[in-house]
Amino acid sequence: MDLTIINPFIASVTDVMPQLGFANIDLKEQSEKSKKIVASGIVLTLGIVGDKKGNVAYAIDTEGAKQIASIMMMGMPVDELDDMAKSAISELSNMLTANAAINFSNDNVTVDISPPTMLTGESIELSMSKDQVMCVEFDIDGIKLEINVALD
Repeated sequence: MDLTIINPFIASVTDVMPQLGFANIDLKEQSEKSKKIVASGIVLTLGIVGDKKGNVAYAIDTEGAKQIASIMMMGMPVDELDDMAKSAISELSNMLTANAAINFSNDNVTVDISPPTMLTGESIELSMSKDQVMCVEFDIDGIKLEINVALD
């Protein structure tokens, strides 16, 4: 596993999530996957260009996405993923990926990111841009966040 590709994203989660009010950020698993990702709930994808090229996909189940949106919206109850809640989750993916881009730049690797694209539903199938995908799973206050990174 190429840790130089995944470490900026791990550092991003451990830096950004506590700033938003999350207390327990546990790295659960790191693995390699094929380019086909299957997830249910919310999947956010962002393109990455520059010295590294590819994409990143964040997967969160629907209940976890509601909890994250609620915390990001200062504790406002989120009973459904309406436009405001979806906007909050999209902004989270933007914040995490932008922070990872800063982490890359600290290692003299220049990258730019695209705005996020959100997919919702059950058994979402996504084909990543590279054959080898690095996957990191976090437990964040009981919420599972999966980050899939395909970069070269």
